[in-house]
Amino acid sequence: MRSRVLPHPILSVVVAVVWVALANDLSAASLVFGIVLGIGVPLFTACYWPERPIVKRPLVMLEYAAVVAWDIVVSNIEVARLILFRRGSTLRSLFVTVPLELTTPEAVTVLTGTITMTPGTVSADLSADGRSVLVHCLDAGDPDAVVRQIKTRYERRLKEIFE
Repeated sequence: MRSRVLPHPILSVVVAVVWVALANDLSAASLVFGIVLGIGVPLFTACYWPERPIVKRPLVMLEYAAVVAWDIVVSNIEVARLILFRRGSTLRSLFVTVPLELTTPEAVTVLTGTITMTPGTVSADLSADGRSVLVHCLDAGDPDAVVRQIKTRYERRLKEIFE
C-alpha cells in the first residue's frame, strides 16, 4: 500500500520541503500544498521511473549537499565580484569537456544539475554516450583545474552515493 501512495518517499519529502522553502511561508496552507505536491508529483510521474535509484551511501548525500551549498554561496560572491569589478573583455569564458566516470543516469543528472546551479557554470551538453559533459565557465583560466574541481568535489561523492 505504501508504495502505491508514496512510490518515491524521498522525492515526496524533497518536493514538499522545496515547495515550502520556495514559497518562503511556513503557514498551514503552504505546508498542506507542499505535502499535496510531495504526494502528487511522484504519484503522477511514477510510471516514468521503472526502477528506484539505488542510494548506496545516504549519509554522503548530506556531505554532498553541504559541499554544493558552500560552492553556490562562494560562486555567487565570485560572480558578483566579476560583474561589478571586471570588464567583460577581461573574462576568460570557455567551454570545458569533463570526462565522466559516472554510469547511472541519476548520478549524471545530479552532476549536470549541480554544475548548472552553481553560478558561473552551466552544463551545456551531454555526449550521446553519456561519457562526458560540456561545461561553459564564465571565467576560468585553466580548463584542467575546472575538470579536477568537478571530479573531486562532485563526481567522486556522487560515485559513492549512486555506484
